Amino acid sequence: MAENGAQQMSLLEKKIDDQIEYYFGDHNLPRDKFLKEQIQLDDGWVPLETMIKFNRLSCLTTDFKVILEALSKSKTGLLEISEDKTKIRRSPSKPLPEINDQYKDVIKHRSVYVKGFPTDITLDELKEWFNDKGNVENIQMRRTLQRQFKGSVFVVFDTDDSAKKFVEQKDVKYKDAEMIVLLKEDYFTKKNEDRKHHRAEVKAKAKHEKEEKQKQAEDEEMKSLDEQTGCLLKFSGELEDQTSREDLQELFSGHGMIKWIDFTRGAKEGTILFKSNAKEALDKAKAAHGDNLQIKKKDVTWELLEGDDEKETLKKIIEDQQQSLNRKRGRGGRKFGGRGGRRERGGRDQGKLQYQGKKTTFESEDECDPETASAEKKVKDEEAEAPLSQQPKTEPASPKKRALDDVKAEEVGEPASKQLKTENGSEKL
Repeated sequence: MAENGAQQMSLLEKKIDDQIEYYFGDHNLPRDKFLKEQIQLDDGWVPLETMIKFNRLSCLTTDFKVILEALSKSKTGLLEISEDKTKIRRSPSKPLPEINDQYKDVIKHRSVYVKGFPTDITLDELKEWFNDKGNVENIQMRRTLQRQFKGSVFVVFDTDDSAKKFVEQKDVKYKDAEMIVLLKEDYFTKKNEDRKHHRAEVKAKAKHEKEEKQKQAEDEEMKSLDEQTGCLLKFSGELEDQTSREDLQELFSGHGMIKWIDFTRGAKEGTILFKSNAKEALDKAKAAHGDNLQIKKKDVTWELLEGDDEKETLKKIIEDQQQSLNRKRGRGGRKFGGRGGRRERGGRDQGKLQYQGKKTTFESEDECDPETASAEKKVKDEEAEAPLSQQPKTEPASPKKRALDDVKAEEVGEPASKQLKTENGSEKL
């Protein structure tokens, strides 16, 4: 047995004993893959020849006699020495504890977080500092992913009371540095609160940045409004229900370039935004069509918007344009990507063999003649049973037509920014 309390250990012997007992201790052995493999080979015995290959022990000594002398003076009874003095093992009377939730909870309440050490401190220096702080079972140096020491440790004391007593000490210092000392459980509680606070700060910062961007956008919008002063023309009257934006485009064709028309079919009033001065466009249109400028032979009141009415109307037009753009992006059209139709995104029908016959469909069941239905069914059955090469060909369904402006834009290869159209076919501000 490595136990002899009658003899006094030298400083070197104590370091050797502490190091080897750490290797076989409750905290290291369950995690030490290599040592666990070794103790499986010979009923728990590990040759001293293997032990001196451990770096920290080899730095202290590689002399078997010195190691055996140190272990023989140990008072813990943790280790045994073989009869031939060539091997050591953890005493079978001191089995490893079962690593379960209860054990982890016990260790947690005996663990303390200590921060404030220099990043170049060694484990030996840490052990020396903790010598008079209580009976310490384990010191875990916390490191970064790059294995750099973070300046903090988790220390496991022998009892809850020892851990609490250390935490309750005032003005704990390492040399002249003030130390942060917390129970491990309190440390994680504080860490979680700090993370929540950090997330709240990040969220508040993101909100502030969003508000700043919104304010900047509003400032740019107001600048845009100032640049478009004098470009709005309002019209109202007993218009025909079929009056459309195309009628207004035709009316001012060659007299003023229209950017946007705020008008819905069936409405009695609307607004036109021109690229340049609205009054000039109105005067040219009157010169061409007469002072009583009509829409589809209906009298219309024309009004040049100014001041606050003009700004509010311009704001509404800009908002309508943005909503129109967002809707187009949300639909995911052929040009701008998005989800696309079922055929493009591999829906349920893709790759399936379509039913080709033996099913008769009528326009209306009430109008169907049974004899005619029987004849049609026979024809369809024959077509279905014939080879595909002999079956009558059907024309594929015509794709949905796109707006003329979109087709032209793609044919001439215009940039995407110029191909993008608003709902009414005019350009975006």
